[in-house]
Amino acid sequence: MANEQKKGLSTNSNAYTLIYAAVLVVIVAFLLSFVSSTLHERQLANEKIDKKSQILAAINVVDQADVEAAYSKYVKEAIVINEHGQVAEGDGFDVDFGKKTDKDHLPLYKCEVDGAVKYIIPVKGNGLWGPIWGYVGLNDDKSTVYGIYFNHEGETPGLGAEIVTNGFREPFKGKHIKNAAGEVVSIAVVKKGIKVEGQDQVDAISGGTITSVGVNDMLKNSLSSYKEFLTK
Repeated sequence: MANEQKKGLSTNSNAYTLIYAAVLVVIVAFLLSFVSSTLHERQLANEKIDKKSQILAAINVVDQADVEAAYSKYVKEAIVINEHGQVAEGDGFDVDFGKKTDKDHLPLYKCEVDGAVKYIIPVKGNGLWGPIWGYVGLNDDKSTVYGIYFNHEGETPGLGAEIVTNGFREPFKGKHIKNAAGEVVSIAVVKKGIKVEGQDQVDAISGGTITSVGVNDMLKNSLSSYKEFLTK
């Protein structure tokens, strides 16, 4: 009688190949899940830092070696208000203005710069190729622009993308979002040479007409949501 020998699974068999592949898939899936989870947390943290940096830019705090420290220093409150200007529940920083259409949840930032109160209002709209957004920093009169910040997702370099530059943003400083009667009328963004009655205005971007119109509409529509707060 021939001696019987126990044999393991042959490395040349189809079964071995399938099992080996399955184990590799499980290991790789686990590693990818772990890395994704780790990077997601880091990504969220970076997004928060970037958002705080943008908010600070609206009150002209641009030298931000430590964004968290600067944010804590200047931003005293991040609250939520309703369309009547009354404080509502929630953290204003966590509200994504523009996505949440509920006018009972409007984010508002109350800041202090050199002992003076400033308010920051987020604005959001559409440019030529995608979303545009920003933050408007106001003096305590709730009318005079102290600082402003704009950004975009994909506007044309050298044209619409110029909304991020100081050359476009600086002229907004000192302008008023309210007229002589105290009504919220925003700031008109129009072609150079055009005059708008009853509104302060700034020059549109040369060659960036659609983006400029987008900024104009963004300011008008976003600020109107805060009308009750701004006129109280």
